[in-house]
Amino acid sequence: MHAPYRRASIVFMSDTAAGVQFSVLGPTDSVDDGRVSDFYAYRDDLQRCWVRGNMIASIDGAATADGKAGGMADAGDRVLFRLMRYAADVVVVGAATVRVENYSGVQVPVAHRGARQRRGQAEVPPIAVVTRSGNLDPDARFFTRTDVPPLILTCADAYQKTRGRLSAVAEVINTSGPHTDRVDPATLLKTLADRGLYRVLSEGGPQVLGMFVENDLLDELCLTVAPMLVGGPAPRIVTAPGEVRTRMRPAHLLCDDAGYLYTRYVRAD
Repeated sequence: MHAPYRRASIVFMSDTAAGVQFSVLGPTDSVDDGRVSDFYAYRDDLQRCWVRGNMIASIDGAATADGKAGGMADAGDRVLFRLMRYAADVVVVGAATVRVENYSGVQVPVAHRGARQRRGQAEVPPIAVVTRSGNLDPDARFFTRTDVPPLILTCADAYQKTRGRLSAVAEVINTSGPHTDRVDPATLLKTLADRGLYRVLSEGGPQVLGMFVENDLLDELCLTVAPMLVGGPAPRIVTAPGEVRTRMRPAHLLCDDAGYLYTRYVRAD
């Protein structure tokens, strides 16, 4: 794993612009595990939910390969995937991603459990599944291989049916807002905040991340760029009917020997 890139500035002058400053990025020394964790630490003074998205994409913009995001992952991406989970209070994910990626609960090693306790966090963060239908199999690995019961975040129209099917293996919560047939992202975050779950990690898929982006609720995006071309009809990392433009600024850029880039962008305001 390499450290953030060292910048050497170049100013490009044209006939029509006063000047644009470019930076040449070059690797510095490698970083030890403890410092890598520091790059993904949340702020200590949070009074509201801070929503971090963690996604992977190919260099031609594909969010999946062979239908799965995990099809593009490599060792470095898996390391950071786990570190971000260890830092979070809750992991938010869509029901389709749970099914396709064959999710289980978060597995936290003893050393990281101690660090979480010292930060005032529960030893293991729950996974919160966003689902309009509540159509999840109670015998799935997601419910049977976990140290803490998941949260099922559904809408009012599906709440009673979902609670009847899943209440023995999960906490089912109605997170509708004004529309009873869908999950409201602001209500979802208020629900998590009321439980003291401020450090929110969204692992997608594209529709869940799109829900946060469309409603201007995404505070940062950690995007792994896989050094491959995928082509085909693969989706982007964000899918939403509405378009918004949220200005972001780069917080850091890491790379590894396999050619993967690990970017982190936060809100510019």
